[in-house]
Amino acid sequence: MGATADLSGDGIQVDADALIGALFQAEAARLVQLARWFVDDRTAAEDLVQEAFVRLARSQHRINDPGRAAAYLRSIVVNLARDHNRRGLMSLRHRPPAEVDDRSAEDLAAADESRREVIAALRGLPRRQRDCVVLRYYLELSVGEIAETLGLSPNSVKTHLQRGLRSLKAELEEPR
Repeated sequence: MGATADLSGDGIQVDADALIGALFQAEAARLVQLARWFVDDRTAAEDLVQEAFVRLARSQHRINDPGRAAAYLRSIVVNLARDHNRRGLMSLRHRPPAEVDDRSAEDLAAADESRREVIAALRGLPRRQRDCVVLRYYLELSVGEIAETLGLSPNSVKTHLQRGLRSLKAELEEPR
C-alpha cells in the first residue's frame, strides 16, 4: 500500500504512490515525446522519463500541491535532457526496430528531412527559447503552465516564445 501524506497542507491525506501512478498513466507518453525533442534516441528519452519518475518518487514528500506535480515532472524531464546532452550520454540499449509504414520512400525522406531541419533549428535556439517553444507548440501547454514548469514569469515565457519563433522563422525560411 502506498504512503499517505498531507500533500495539500489542509489536513487531507493523499496517497503519494497513487498520485505518481496516476501521473505515469496520464503523462508518461507525452513526457517521452517531450524528451525526444531534446535527445536523438527514443530509448534515451524513455530512460530519462523513467529517471524523472524515480526522482519524483524519491522527493514525493516535497510535493506540496498535487496539482503542480505534472509541472514538476516536466521540469525534471527537461533538466535531465539538458544534462544528457551536456554530458553526451548515450543510451545503454540499442534502438528498437523501425515500425512498418505504408508511406512511400520519397514521402518518408521528405518528412524526415523536414523534421530534421525543424529539430536542428530548435536545437540552435538559446535554451530558454527552445524550452518555451517545445512546451508551447509540441506539448500544447499554456503560457502559465510553461511558466510554472520552467520557473519563469508568464511575461518572460511570452518574450522567449516571441524571440524563438522569430529565430525559427528566419532559420527555416532562409533559402538553402
